[in-house]
Amino acid sequence: MTLEMRNIYKSFGANDVLRDIDFTVGGGEICALLGENGAGKSTLMNILGGVLPADQGKILLDGAEVRFRSPAESLDAGIAFIHQELNLVNDLAIFENMYIGRELKTKTGLLDVKTMCARCQEVFGRMGVDLEPRAMVRDLDASYKQIVEIARALLMEASIIIMDEPTTSLTDPEIERVFDMMRTLRSQGVAMVFISHKLKEVMAVCTRYTVLRDGAMVAAGDVADTNVDQLARHMVGHEVRTESLRRERELGAEVLRAENLSQGRRFADVSFSLRAGEVLGFTGLLGDGRSELFQAVFGSGGRYQGQLYLEGRPVTVKSTSQAVSLGIGYVPRDRKENGIIKDMNILENGSIVTWPRQSRQGFLDWKRVRQDFRRQAEGLRIKMGGEQEPIGSLSGGNQQKVVLAKWLNAGPKVLIFDNPTQGVDVGAKEDIYDTILGLAGQGVAVVVLSSEAQEIVRLCDRVLVLYHGRVQAELKAGEITEQEIMRLATGGGASGGQAAGEIREEAAVNG
Repeated sequence: MTLEMRNIYKSFGANDVLRDIDFTVGGGEICALLGENGAGKSTLMNILGGVLPADQGKILLDGAEVRFRSPAESLDAGIAFIHQELNLVNDLAIFENMYIGRELKTKTGLLDVKTMCARCQEVFGRMGVDLEPRAMVRDLDASYKQIVEIARALLMEASIIIMDEPTTSLTDPEIERVFDMMRTLRSQGVAMVFISHKLKEVMAVCTRYTVLRDGAMVAAGDVADTNVDQLARHMVGHEVRTESLRRERELGAEVLRAENLSQGRRFADVSFSLRAGEVLGFTGLLGDGRSELFQAVFGSGGRYQGQLYLEGRPVTVKSTSQAVSLGIGYVPRDRKENGIIKDMNILENGSIVTWPRQSRQGFLDWKRVRQDFRRQAEGLRIKMGGEQEPIGSLSGGNQQKVVLAKWLNAGPKVLIFDNPTQGVDVGAKEDIYDTILGLAGQGVAVVVLSSEAQEIVRLCDRVLVLYHGRVQAELKAGEITEQEIMRLATGGGASGGQAAGEIREEAAVNG
């Protein structure tokens, strides 16, 4: 099947999101659709997927014009859309999610559970994953939820599959498994649209590319004829930095110290020390326990063993409100579930943390709320129509900036970033990196939790590498390389880095 989108226009009020876009993809092609957050990628694909109508333009399938008034019509035409924000129902089983809206029934009208489970198992076997179709989706971690989404598209035998950031929550082996599936589907004549900010992945799996910037198409061609630097330049309109961003700066006193933190199988015997103005990284592979560790530090992860010290005083953080009052902030990795409140507008989402101190006699001082938010929005370069619009009207990267804005207004002593640039384009990444380093320069103690080794290398003064919930080693500035991080994250012992036992001893001495 060959898809053509011709002269596509789309506006939301006065905001022109797409202007005269031409996009094509044919059977046996994997076409990367690239651009910064807010460039119009998701809007274009939502038009193709029947979620949104185009204001102007045509969609052609194998030369015949089509109009999709709903996602169901797009799906019936052979187009499957795997969204960046997972569209699974946690309270249903895996097979129910894979067949939702297209359930198989027996001759008596009952659900044909046996056949649906068998066909799901066939797809899982083809993918090389071990999943029980009757298992509940709520019991899956993020990586397997993504795999279920991909399996659902395969189950529908779609001729065109749109993948919006499909690898965000996957480990390297899982990513390679997805790529192998994509190559297999390509050999079978399936057309795929691959939306990603990970340009190395684009180079590894895609055959063609199209780049959007500010709602217009600015470049297109064969992947074989370009490179990562050129793609990044097309996306942002200028050269993108790739060098280390670390700068020599004088660190202040110790702000946060942990001694022998443990919580069942999630993490064990973790010790570290963090000083004012320092950027401390935690990394490893998916399931290494870093998110669970700092959710506990922030009071949202349940009880833990061990001791925390804040500015030399022992503390036991039992709730997020207590953490905020102590000066600890947390930018979560999952915007949709933990970062934003969908029923609130942009301004409310970007200021809610500071409402207690922005109120007078029980009433919010909205003038002050707006002033504080606008200052952060300008500094973070948040692209939005109006601050009263729904938070869902923003792209993923701009939603992340709103989440960041609310914590910057709070002025924390310790700010924890959990995968701060997940699903964020190269231009927005640089803005967030500048903000992190600016906070460190102001004396804020910063923790960066990240799966991206390059991000850790560029940002962090020190890094602790975790393996199965335990610290493998600590690497200092001159020792931090992608190769060493990967070696330690996969179970290799400490070489040039500081071993876990030495870290515990140092934390105790600092105390």
